[in-house]
Amino acid sequence: MNIPRLVVAAPSSGAGKTTIATGLIAALAARGLAVSPHKVGPDYIDPGYHGLAAGRPGRNLDAFMCGPERIAPLFLHGAAGADVAVVEGVMGLFDGASGRGELASTAHVAKLLRAPVVLVVDASSQSRSVAALVHGFASWDPEVRLAGVILNRVASDRHERLLREALEEGSGVPVLGSVRRSAAVATPSRHLGLIPAVERSEQALRAVADMGELVAASVDLDAVLALARTAPPLDAEPWDPAGEIAALGAASALPTARPASPPRIAVAGGAAFSFSYAENSELLTAAGAEVVPFDPLHAEALPEGTAGLVIGGGFPELYVRELSANGQLRTAIAAFAASGGPVSAECAGLLYLGRELDGLPMCGVLDTSARMTERLTLGYREAVALHDSPVAPTGTRVRGHEFHRTVCEPGAGERPAWGWRLPDGPRTEGFAGGATGAANVHASYLHLHWAGSPQLAASFAAAAAAYRAG
Repeated sequence: MNIPRLVVAAPSSGAGKTTIATGLIAALAARGLAVSPHKVGPDYIDPGYHGLAAGRPGRNLDAFMCGPERIAPLFLHGAAGADVAVVEGVMGLFDGASGRGELASTAHVAKLLRAPVVLVVDASSQSRSVAALVHGFASWDPEVRLAGVILNRVASDRHERLLREALEEGSGVPVLGSVRRSAAVATPSRHLGLIPAVERSEQALRAVADMGELVAASVDLDAVLALARTAPPLDAEPWDPAGEIAALGAASALPTARPASPPRIAVAGGAAFSFSYAENSELLTAAGAEVVPFDPLHAEALPEGTAGLVIGGGFPELYVRELSANGQLRTAIAAFAASGGPVSAECAGLLYLGRELDGLPMCGVLDTSARMTERLTLGYREAVALHDSPVAPTGTRVRGHEFHRTVCEPGAGERPAWGWRLPDGPRTEGFAGGATGAANVHASYLHLHWAGSPQLAASFAAAAAAYRAG
């Protein structure tokens, strides 16, 4: 089945991609269409708004972490049953992984999906120059089909007329819409970007509805749908988590049979730990586990029968008082880790497992303390596991992403989780073992998309099954 689809891109960050993409998703969904939302790159926050608009999970398409060969299969998996798919790009259209050409750029993913591109242009400080800009983007890579423009932050009818006349004369790319400046749809930001939708609840729903109304009134949705339907069929099969796990078992000693009674893996969520990829949980389920979400801000104990614990990314620094005050859960997590229970923690999870965060007590599973800083640490990483853990045996190679404004002291334990190389030299990072030295804990700043390394899910599910079996 062919899924109509398009990619929403921009010349640079800050042009309004998220507003336009989310608005398109909401406006098309309001027409009664099943819309599949996707995001290029590692970002967790934009897909949250996409998911609110679509009523189904927003999914990431990251060619660096998952590999170019998985982009079309992951897209088809996420878009199953959809009438149309909207893919929001990352940064500028041609900006990808640093020093790696087009890899993981919006243009790269658009080519892998054979999808037409709609360019969102911030027109607030230009008129005729818009034609030169669009012409340059349209002609830079002949394999990228730049098929439409949406003008954003247009000041007036006269401004719009000047922009349209210039584009008609000089670019050859049709204008699909003209969106006026509007403070009503502004989405609040803070130190790591937009505030996640899960934290804003009713305000986020209202913002998404406003985006949908603005786009519906300003963009030719019929033309957008017609463009999406020009995307040709993809020569790929949908990604299948069960198939990934089965293939691993055929090539290794990893177990593939589902246990009669699946081990229960608790996955932290809620406002403090809102960063997750849907495929991670799907792989754990395919590997034979029962995935049970819980919210550390409110739960006073781990879910009954927990045999594995996953704590992903988020913003624990904003909820540090509430997390610290929930001493019952902190004690329960420390006891679970001390008993040998397998634990996987990324970024926010790393901070939560330490002794303290910004001076307030955390779980004490790791012999490290964390604090906020002004410095942003950001970038893709190629890492190798330096010690065995429930996530990865020594020597496992992965591709991940680092994104935080905190620092842990020390930043690595006696058994570091990962090693990688930065321009200033090699680095060891994270913890493959808790404060007691046991190898049942894996904690790191590195965010991983397990679809790119499905053996991580198989390994963790096997560790949970072994723990439950005693």
